[in-house]
Amino acid sequence: MKASRITAVGLVAGAALWIASGHLMPHDSADSQAAIRPAEAKAQPLFRVEVAAVSLQPHTPRLTLSGRTEADHKVSITARAGGVLTALNVKRGQHVEKGEVVAVLSDEAREAQVQQAQALYDQRKAELEARRVLIDKGMLPKLDLVNLESQYKAAEAALATAKAERDRGLVRAPWTGVITDVPAEVGGAAFSMAGKEIATLVALDPMLAVAEVSERKLAGIKIGESAEVRLITGQVVPGRVRYVAKSATAATRTYRVEVEMANADGKIPDGITAEVVLSLNPVPAVQIPRSALTISAAGDVGVRVVAAQDKVVFVPVHIVEDLQDTMWVSGVTDEARVIVRGQDFVRDGQVVAAVDSDGERASR
Repeated sequence: MKASRITAVGLVAGAALWIASGHLMPHDSADSQAAIRPAEAKAQPLFRVEVAAVSLQPHTPRLTLSGRTEADHKVSITARAGGVLTALNVKRGQHVEKGEVVAVLSDEAREAQVQQAQALYDQRKAELEARRVLIDKGMLPKLDLVNLESQYKAAEAALATAKAERDRGLVRAPWTGVITDVPAEVGGAAFSMAGKEIATLVALDPMLAVAEVSERKLAGIKIGESAEVRLITGQVVPGRVRYVAKSATAATRTYRVEVEMANADGKIPDGITAEVVLSLNPVPAVQIPRSALTISAAGDVGVRVVAAQDKVVFVPVHIVEDLQDTMWVSGVTDEARVIVRGQDFVRDGQVVAAVDSDGERASR
């Protein structure tokens, strides 16, 4: 009985001491805990980003357009007179000079008409010369001179018409070029060849590179500016802008641009794929790595820079030229420190530890 009382007294005394310790022993207050937290936050290291100082300079962007080559002149040579095709002097791929006879039509009495007109012309001319002498001597009235001159002019016109009709029987090349197609055949038709296609002639010098450009890039292209044409064959040919359309193609809303190239040797064929590279007007811009571009919360494309007091600022940019690995952009100030690594892990206004892209800490 005595032992149980002693145990109970001991338990009560222990509980009293434990309760009293909460009031007697010192503890950190809520204010002291709040004071510690800022100290702990200051102790955390700043987020490290890599930056590169950029230099603003005039840059001449190059505009690359996809297109094709196109012959400067292309025409279907047709017969202008009646008759049957009796001779064909050309074949596919043949080079012809301006005025060269491509085909010959049957005579159809055209030569006889020329001889008849020539005879009448000679007669009227002789009559005019003989009677003019008599008129000058007063042996014939002067009114006869007017009639004789009128008859002479009519005979002269009839002769010119007969010769023109005879010449239509000879089909000639309108300019120097290459024959690309010959659909006609000698004696293949028993009816008149008038208006029928005989051959297709293409002028290869000069050659054109034709491309389509969007309305946003049209303002930087001017007639007479130099250009570079890269053919799918590997050839790189210089040229100049000859034509820029003033109205857009209805289907694509793009504008036709023609670049003229010298092709005296005919090595540039018609209709092959080509790239047209144009140099536009210089624009103040900076060169940055492609990876430095980022997108803001509003959806704008730009870069993040480390501004005063090492704070992050988003700067929207306009892409001037894309060079695959690097890009030229406008909108960034000279000597700005552009974040090239870590830009997607920081926010505007955040203080960061800026380190040069070569590994050294950036100067403030």
